[in-house]
Formats: sequence, structure tokens, C-alpha cells
Amino acid sequence: MKLAVIGAGPAGLALALLAAERLAGTEIHLFDTRAVDRDISGDARTLALNLGSIRLLQRLSAWRPESAQAIQTVHVSQAPPSPIAGEVRISAADQGLPQLGAVLPYGALVAPLQQRWLDLADSQRDRLFTRFSTAVHAIRSDAGGVELDCGEGPVVDRFDLAVVAEGGVFAEQDRKSITSDYHQNAWVGQVRLGAPGLRGLAIERFTRNGPLALLPLPDDSQGPRAALVWCLPQAEDDIASLNDAQRLIVIQQQLPAVAGTLTGISPLKCFPLGLNAETRLLQGRALRIGNAAQTLHPVAGQGLNLGLRDAQALVDALREASETAQSLDAVLAHIDWQRAPDRWPMIAATDFLARSFAWRLPGLPALRGLALAGLELAPPLKRALAHRMMFGG
Repeated sequence: MKLAVIGAGPAGLALALLAAERLAGTEIHLFDTRAVDRDISGDARTLALNLGSIRLLQRLSAWRPESAQAIQTVHVSQAPPSPIAGEVRISAADQGLPQLGAVLPYGALVAPLQQRWLDLADSQRDRLFTRFSTAVHAIRSDAGGVELDCGEGPVVDRFDLAVVAEGGVFAEQDRKSITSDYHQNAWVGQVRLGAPGLRGLAIERFTRNGPLALLPLPDDSQGPRAALVWCLPQAEDDIASLNDAQRLIVIQQQLPAVAGTLTGISPLKCFPLGLNAETRLLQGRALRIGNAAQTLHPVAGQGLNLGLRDAQALVDALREASETAQSLDAVLAHIDWQRAPDRWPMIAATDFLARSFAWRLPGLPALRGLALAGLELAPPLKRALAHRMMFGG
């Protein structure tokens, strides 16, 4: 089989590595528009990985725990003025696990994955091809495969299967089968914390206007810090007009006491939020994974984890097909329903939560707080939720 992987972000690199290691004899071409010698290790964008994703990266020999901050506890709560505050604590110790997940910079994830791929490609030059600085302009499927127009002249490359893992953010994407503009912004950056910091505690706070999250980061030379994700409706978003001191005051007022004291804030970047998902992953012989298949609201922090599971499930299916002599078309025909129990509940849950913050029903905050309080009092449900968030459906 000849496989094209389009996009060398986390999902695309993980797919290429899994395919290289598990699909013996498969010829794999990894495409990306960036130059292969571009240093991406310093990209500070923050990513949150669950335990299932960490285990996958460990299998790929691409996990660097020294660059990540483990999440030991997740604290979810409802902010005032709700009459029922409500909170849930999920801890790794209660689950009998070493950690629930981890937080790390984008560069600290992608750089080891890319280096692992380059090392494998160097040792298997007859079947692993690194095609960076190459844009794929068009994908055309027919009964026998797929053609890629790479803008490299009149020659069009032909493959048995092309996997699109080039996602991007909602505002920059072409619209897919299911799309919804939430008319919300996500402000992201970092905050400084007074000692002792969060110490492995991840905080999700449901405020009147949207979710506010603090994710623990490793201490640096200036002390404790955390990644900030702050979601607000665009119609009521005046964050750009506030100075750093004012932003700190507003954020501090909305956080629970367990967050401690904020002492500083970095410059913030703003991203419009929306849902953009394909009803079908497969279109001819082209298949989408990760953000190319579903771009979600960050309220649950599950977009990348879902994309990594997409990659793993596809390689597992292709390996099974090779071992049972099934045709490629027969295997691909089942991909959508195989991924459905994992994809659609996550898409529906994040979409519901995102929309609910735009509703101004009088009792809604109280119901949200009541649901959190009830979940805290139901250990079996809490364990089931924790398992889904760590390992998917």
C-alpha cells in the first residue's frame, strides 16, 4: 500500500509513526508546508493530553516527561452568582492511576515526534519519505486510489489512501458538513501564580459568560505558572480594552479559592470559536482525522486527544486488514461507524456546553451547579466520566 499523510502536526506525525511501525511494507509519504529544518521546539502554544494519549506517545518513543506537567487532579466548579455552586474533583489517586494527563508546550510535543519520524525515515529510505516544504493543493479520488496535486510541476502523485491531518483553527478552515459559529472568543496565554502554584491541579470554572480554565505548567525560573483558556461571548468581550492589571482582577474574581493568587499575566491571543465537523471521515480514498475531521470547542480540552485516537484506530484497522487479507475498500467502509461511538458523544457534549453559555435561562446556572454537585456524590458516574476523558469511548 502507498499512503500519503498530509499535515505533520501531532495527529499527522503520530499516524505516520504508527503506520511506519505497524504496517510493514507500506510506503508512507509525510507532507507538510513547513521546512524540515525549521525549529519548532520553542512553540509555546499549550496542549493538554490525557493519559491515553501519553501512553500512545510512550509507545512511539516520543514522550518527554521532563517537558510536561502532570495533571493529578481536575477541579470543575460553577462560579457565583449561581445559588448552587457545585463542584467535582477527579483525582488520579482515586482512579488508581499515576496521573490523569499532562500539559506541555506544542513544540515539546511536535519536536520529538518529528525527530522520531526523521530517524525512522533515515533508516528506511526505501519506503518512508519526508516531503516537507510541500503544499498539497488538490486531492482527487477515483475507484482505484487518490491523486495529489502538490504543485511540483505537471506530475501528479498517486496513492492508495490519503489521510488529511492538516487541521488549523476554526476561523481559518473551510466549512465542513456540520458547522456552527459560537460567536465566542477564546483568550489564551499564561498566568503567574503565588507559591505553591497549582501543583498538578487543573481548574475548569463555569462562569456566567463561558468556561475559564487554568492548566498547570512546570515551574520556570520565575516560579509557578499556568496556561489560561478564557472563553467569552463576542458581543460582551471587552478584554482587548483591559490592561494586564484589570485582566488579572477580572480573572481572579471568577476563580475558586483553590486556584490561589494570580500575580502576573502574559500577552493574550484571541481565537474565534466554533464547531466544524465532517459527518463522514471518508470521502473516496481520502480520510480526515483530528481537527481536519472535527474542530471542537475547547471546553473539555479533548480535540487533540480525539485526533490521536483517530490515528490509532485507523492504523489498527489497516493492520487488521493486512492480517486478514481484507480489501482496503472494505476496511475503509467501516471507519465511520467504528469511530462514531467516540466521535459523536464528544462532539455533542462540547457543542451542548458551548451553546449553553449563550442561554440566559434563569435557572440554568443552578441546574449546572446541581449537576456538578450530583456528580460529585456519585462515584461510579465520576469514574465512568474520568475513564472516557482519559481513554475515549
